[in-house]
Amino acid sequence: YLDAILDAGKGAGSGSGGGGAGGGGDRPSLLLRERGHFSPARYFVEEVITGYDETDLYKTWSRANAMRSPQERNTRLENMTWRIWNLARKKKEVEDAKRLKRRLETEKPRTDATAEMSEDLFEGEKGEDAGDASVAYGDSSAGNTPRISAVDKLYIVLISLHGLVRGENLELGRDSDTSGQVKYVVELAKALSSCPGVYRVDLLTRQILAPNYDRGYGEPSETLVPTSFKNLKQERGENSGAYITRIPFGPKDKYLAKEHLWPYVQEFVDGALSHIVHMSKIIGEEIGCGHPMWPAVIHGHYASAGVAAALISGALNVHMVFTGHFLGKDKLEGLLKQGRQTREEINMTYKIMRRIEAEELSLDASEIVIASTRQEIEEQWNLYDGFEVMLARKLRARVKRGANCYGRYMPRMVIIPPGVEFGHMIHEFDMEGEEDSHSPASEDPPIWSEIMRFFTNPRKPLILAVARPYPEKNITTLVKAFGECRPLRELANLTLIMGNREAISKMSNMSAAVLTSVLTLIDEYDLYGQVAYPKHHKHSEVLDIYRLAARTKGAFVNVAYFEQFGVTLIEAAMHGLPVIATKNGAPVEIHQVLDNGLLVDPHDQHAIADALYKLLSDKQLWSRCRENGLKNIHRFSWPEHCKNYLSRILTLSPRYPAFPGNEDQIKAPIKGRKCIIVIAVDSASKKDLVCIIKNSIEATRKETLSGSTGFVLSTSLTMSEIHSLLISAGMAPTDFVAFICNSGSDLFYPSRAGDSPSTSRVTFALDRTYQSHIEYRWGGEGLRKYLVKWASSIVERRGRTEKQVIFEDAEHSSTCCFAFRVVNPNYELQKLMRIQSLRCHALYNHSATRLSVIPIHASRSQALRYLSVRWGIELRNVVILVGESGDSDYEELFGGLHKTIVLKGEFNTPANRIHTVRRYPLQDVIALDCSNIIGVEGCSTDVLTPTLKTLGIPTK
Repeated sequence: YLDAILDAGKGAGSGSGGGGAGGGGDRPSLLLRERGHFSPARYFVEEVITGYDETDLYKTWSRANAMRSPQERNTRLENMTWRIWNLARKKKEVEDAKRLKRRLETEKPRTDATAEMSEDLFEGEKGEDAGDASVAYGDSSAGNTPRISAVDKLYIVLISLHGLVRGENLELGRDSDTSGQVKYVVELAKALSSCPGVYRVDLLTRQILAPNYDRGYGEPSETLVPTSFKNLKQERGENSGAYITRIPFGPKDKYLAKEHLWPYVQEFVDGALSHIVHMSKIIGEEIGCGHPMWPAVIHGHYASAGVAAALISGALNVHMVFTGHFLGKDKLEGLLKQGRQTREEINMTYKIMRRIEAEELSLDASEIVIASTRQEIEEQWNLYDGFEVMLARKLRARVKRGANCYGRYMPRMVIIPPGVEFGHMIHEFDMEGEEDSHSPASEDPPIWSEIMRFFTNPRKPLILAVARPYPEKNITTLVKAFGECRPLRELANLTLIMGNREAISKMSNMSAAVLTSVLTLIDEYDLYGQVAYPKHHKHSEVLDIYRLAARTKGAFVNVAYFEQFGVTLIEAAMHGLPVIATKNGAPVEIHQVLDNGLLVDPHDQHAIADALYKLLSDKQLWSRCRENGLKNIHRFSWPEHCKNYLSRILTLSPRYPAFPGNEDQIKAPIKGRKCIIVIAVDSASKKDLVCIIKNSIEATRKETLSGSTGFVLSTSLTMSEIHSLLISAGMAPTDFVAFICNSGSDLFYPSRAGDSPSTSRVTFALDRTYQSHIEYRWGGEGLRKYLVKWASSIVERRGRTEKQVIFEDAEHSSTCCFAFRVVNPNYELQKLMRIQSLRCHALYNHSATRLSVIPIHASRSQALRYLSVRWGIELRNVVILVGESGDSDYEELFGGLHKTIVLKGEFNTPANRIHTVRRYPLQDVIALDCSNIIGVEGCSTDVLTPTLKTLGIPTK
């Protein structure tokens, strides 16, 4: 860097020595002197020395340029070296102090929560199993007696929403969404269906009817051919198999990237819920149990599927399992470090804040979170509000000794590496590492000739990389390492399998940029005849490519900046191919098991080149790595994965839907209604709300009287508030078939308690079955006491005075809803509760003057789904009336199979304070251009009648 400083000074001419700080003027900018070109000198001096007035350093640098004596020049350079080192050290000390301060401020609530848990631990528990990862993460399945296995036929539902999902010939690499996760979930479904005790596996994904995509992606169902595992086939017994079920949601004629699926997730949930209810009844009939066979678990893959799984599991009261695959917080930090985009730009591109909130919600709702490695848990999940390793361990200790956790809960973190299909694995080798010469002769696969045509000398060992052309995969560094190391170029060829493409001009900007850089480097280093980069390959041909690399005694290389897991490393080992892998992420743990290669710093191209040369030139090392990989690869098989997976599932306590049968005596007027109109206008005053109710009933008066159409009032009000409102307006509560109260935490049905309307009084029956669903892991009185204590600690300071801004509101609270009066809503209560491992919804309502804390599985939209499942209501025949804004659960009322009417007009009160609490923009999750959403001006019958008729609801 010092030489670069001197070189930059030479080009500056006479200006380099003038204008020094000692002359009283401003120091001329290095950027100006270097005429806009990137300069290591400018970067080093202006970045390293930022914030310090070191004017003498510039003088020394300027004078050093003029020195003709090498000795004097070296003396000045040494002086500069010490000064810069000292400045860099001071700067680092200041930055470390700032970073430590920020970290302590962020972690204080979490530290307090952990300390609070520690106070109640027995002495023996404080040091218990300190080195046991399963204890630290809350995975206590070892030694537990299976519970769900009382029913020896499991129905398992997997959810993976994005990408192109089919059973055979996967188009991996066609786009960023059709990658390892698609392969993972398809193979997992096949593998689970081959296990004893598993009756049916459904993999739910999106139906795609877009042009230019295979028609198979539009088929509602596809049977998956199960994987046949040795010694398991005879034990399977009766089995319904595994299926891909495609649920239509979102625009029918468009393929959507995962970032654009968020507004349609609730539509998927409704469709998936209908399928699961239907299939549960069929399975119950098939196995002869006489009642629906509900899923043992709903397993979400990736953030969007995590939200869907949370909503479905909550509506049905069944267990949820989650696999993150690629976590949003880790991606956000990586993108910010690259410095190419601001936080706002990243969010606009990746909808990253919605993704992170979805992952937090998945932590809230999950029983088990499956991770591939220890690093994923300790370094990635530990970034989230909803998980902390030490607090998880403290909570586990309390549960183990039967102590009350008062609603505090942490999901069990389980490490289960992905499996690999061994159908094409090489089993026999001679002493030289070649394939068994006695195997039947066969023609070389076509992909071999497609690759070999690139090479001048195809007999060289083949260095193989299989990665999408994305910056984080670091392909350009690999090409530089190969191009700048002449011994390596003379020894081996390089093959880059970078997905499928038609033309670079038709690729995404990011992929096109990476591929263009690769081709530019090939030209710059004149690597023609030494590097292969085929445009096309089938998924089934990837295994043949591994075989080709192994036959040439080559190596597999993955030098991504960070690797979440790296299934390609396992596949390479399965084919007897040693590996060079990044030292960042899961490859470290894979290497500990397989010991079949070398780890490198992905930023160090010389280290990459040296490792490749060492592995390929040392035949003994190559053979040892090959043998180690083949010997240990069974640790990553699908049978091993499924064994670990099912052992965790079977330890879960039974939790099934409690929908009552004929013995249920509750009188619910909602039963048998063909159409339901839900009034959920939060932003209107009580006077305007009454007007909207009356006009809505009047618009459908004929159908309401006939019993075909029913009304549901969905609100944050209590039942007593609703009753008083209706009576004061001269309306009968029996005009409604149900009331969703307290932001969805209570569900009531009205009925008359006498024989005649004139003498009878109205009663309200609480749906206790719904309450039993949402009370799962609800903190109850212990949670209420904590929240009251928290509310008293929230104060506003004005000068020397402190004023409490949040107060308990016992009058408006209920068993499953703790209400508070709010002066200022700008406090991240949801974040605080997650840090404290309290799994609840914190919803602001009444224009942010009231706060409702309700169970995690409760909400107004979830209550509607419950009504649909329990009473057989078609959600397509439901219309929800909302305002232009609403409570903080407002967004959930838009998506879904139901229709939504947005009432616009002066009666809408501002709700800006509510929406400032949301971590992501509302437009990220609401598709106002959806055909199921209609906006109208006003709420008169003249407006409502034709609108309802347009939506297919019979009117007067």
